[in-house]
This record gives sequence, structure tokens and C-alpha cells, in this order.
Amino acid sequence: MDSYVIQTNGNSSLPSVLDVHVSLSGKSSMSGKGKGRKRWSVKPSDMARNTFNPIRAIVDSMKLKPNPDKTMITLSIGDPTVFGNLPTDPEIIQAMKDALDSGKYNGYAPSTGFLSSREQIASYYSCPEAPLEAKDVILTSGCSQAIELCLSVLANPGQNILVPRPGFSLYRTLAESFGIEIKLYNLLPEKSWEIDLKQLESLIDEKTACLIINNPSNPCGSVFNKSHLQKILAVAARHYVPILADEIYRDMVFSDSKFVPLATLSSNVPILSCGGLAKRWLVPGWRLGWILIHDQGDIFGNEIRDGLVKLSQRILGPCTVVQGALKSILYRTPQEFYQNTMSFLKSSADLCYGALAAIPGLRPVRPSGAMYLMVGIEMENFPEFENDVEFTERLIAEQSVQCLPGTCFEYRNFFRVVITVPEVMMLEACSRIQEFCEQHYHCAEGSQEECDK
Repeated sequence: MDSYVIQTNGNSSLPSVLDVHVSLSGKSSMSGKGKGRKRWSVKPSDMARNTFNPIRAIVDSMKLKPNPDKTMITLSIGDPTVFGNLPTDPEIIQAMKDALDSGKYNGYAPSTGFLSSREQIASYYSCPEAPLEAKDVILTSGCSQAIELCLSVLANPGQNILVPRPGFSLYRTLAESFGIEIKLYNLLPEKSWEIDLKQLESLIDEKTACLIINNPSNPCGSVFNKSHLQKILAVAARHYVPILADEIYRDMVFSDSKFVPLATLSSNVPILSCGGLAKRWLVPGWRLGWILIHDQGDIFGNEIRDGLVKLSQRILGPCTVVQGALKSILYRTPQEFYQNTMSFLKSSADLCYGALAAIPGLRPVRPSGAMYLMVGIEMENFPEFENDVEFTERLIAEQSVQCLPGTCFEYRNFFRVVITVPEVMMLEACSRIQEFCEQHYHCAEGSQEECDK
């Protein structure tokens, strides 16, 4: 190896440019006689090779050629801003303008976020059952980075994590890129997507690093009640498994349901709760998320907290301007904004559920929150289609309606509908789905009662 010696003249501890002399000892590798590589060999890292997004892989392989005679209706994108019918509140926009105009937020912030911003999140979400301080909050670049940091701090390559089926594909994408195995636990459509607790418990072993709970759920739109959450916590406590709670749809529940933060029910199971501004405040592009560290039993100790801080230092955190606006966003957004958003989503869910439930061969599951509805396909009544991917592919080709097949969420023979679209568009989409099903439905043997509907 070449050695480099920097010599300085004078007594100054800091050399000037003219005082620096560089001498090289040894043979230069530039001569071509070194032991370097003899040819180009640039390959992707193991992490890059192991990164796989199920949704992208499936959608990219589908034949997405819509009917040219019908305007495309997309019911597949989990972004509430796409159609412009769900704008964020003017107070939120003004908060951002004020933060930008102040000129105070143009520089770097600490990797975990400004202390004042973390204090605001802690104060907003703290409650007697699950108290929070600023030290319990890590700000992130959206909820997806919060999930990434949590998986990174809790699991090593060779360990496994428990992931819902159907579930958000990001869990698999992140885990497998880190060399972490995923084990899929089942959600039960006949029980409004509650967890099959017995099957969940059977998956736990000595290598299980954490349990992911997504509530309210993407893609199911389900909301777990208090009793079910307590049973989940009991399983985690029996096996000493920490929980990663993906609560990005926190408080986004319909009027006949109630959201219960998982951490408010636990004193002995440590929980990392992930959230953000994206969905409830309808600003996914602003990229502000957070991790709330709930550890009343001091099971995480300092190691997990320190680990999260260190991992956050790999990049320099979320947008500083959004952090500057955070206090106003949290405390000045009117309640009517939240109520109007959820009123629209419930109305859309009811409309979509009612229309699809009347179509022979489809079995929608009524949602209770979030922005989604899952629809079962009685494939035996659509014999010309091999699976849900082919069903949704043909739906695009014939009716120009795009839904994501359940296979994207590890759940075959379902498809997911996003309920954020305008009412007129939703009605038209449901009408086209009905026409499609009527054209391809064939009564399966032994199901005459269904055929008579």
C-alpha cells in the first residue's frame, strides 16, 4: 500500500496550503504492476439483489392494456391526493407557508428531528395509559422509513418476523433485503380480518425477532377491537416477542368503530409504534413520519433507543420545513377536516360494498376504517380465469378498471379497491365491474342457490 506523509513547516498546528508537502513511498499502482483487479467486475450488492417488491413485480408482469373505448378508472393507488377530491386543510397549507417564510428551517436538523418537534409529537400522543416524552420519539422520512428503522434495530439476518396475510408488501420488501425471514400469519375474512391467533402462535420460535401488527389495516380496511388487541398482546407476552405497530391509519376509522392504540393496553410488551402525517392529514408527499417508543417495563432499555438513534444517523432525517410547521398542523387543524374526510370515506365504502355485494361471484368484506376494501372472487364461478391476477388483468383490458390483485398482498383470489375516488367515478367503476362479472360468470356445480339470486 502506498503511504502518504504530510509534512508541515513552522510551529503551527494547522498547515497552510504552501506548507504542505506530500511524499509517496512504495510503488505506485498506476504503473499497472499492482495486485488490483485485472478486469471490470461491478456487481450489485446482496441487499440490492435481495430487494423485491411484490406489487411492482406482479403489476409490471401484467398485461395492462385498457379498453381504448373507456376512460381508465384506477382503484389501485393508496394515495388519497390522486384525484384532487380530498385536499388537505387550508390551515395545514398555511402552516407550511409560515414555516417556509420564517427562514428558520432551511438547514439541517438533528437526525432524529428537532427537539421541539419531538416534544410536540410526544405531547400530542401521550396519555396516562401510554405516556411519552421527547426521548421516546424518533422523527423519520415518512412512515416507511420508520418501519425500516424498527426492523433494522430489532432483527438480524437469519432471524424471522411475523407479518400479516393479507398485508402491506413493504414488510417483505424490507425484511428480505436485510436477510430476515418472514413468516405469514393469517387474517380471517369471515371474522372481519381478525388474526388467527392459534396459527400466529404456532409460527413463533427462538429466532422470532418481532411481530408486526397493522391496525387499521392496509389492504383490509379492518379495525381491531380492544378485546382482540388484548389477545394479541397476550400471545406476545407469553413468548417475549416485541411488537412493531404500524399505525399509519391511526384514528382513520368510521363512525361506528373505534381505534384503540395498542400501546395503551400494554404494560409488559414493548412496542415500537410507527405513524406519520401522510394519511390522516392527506399529505403523503411531505414525508414526515415517526416512531413512538413504548416500553413501560424497561425491556428495551437504552440499547434499542441508542440503536434507533444510530440508525437514524445514516441519513439526515425528515424535511425540516414540515417539522417547522408541525405544531400548527397538530393543533390548528380543525376537527371538521378529520370528520369530513372520514365521512367521505365511510360513504364511499358503503357505496362500494353495497354495489359489489350484489354481484354474483364477488364477496366483499365490509371495512371499518383506512382507505381500502377487499373483495373475494369465487373463482369456481369464473372458470376461464386461472387466478386473481388474470381476473384483474382482464378487468383492465375489457372495462378499463384497475384494482390490485390479492396476490400482491400474499392473498390469492381477492382484489383490493381503494375507496378515495370521487363518488361518480366509484359508481361507474362498480357498474363496469358488474358488467364484467355478468359476462364471465358461470354457475358452478352445487351452487344453484347463488345462481338464482
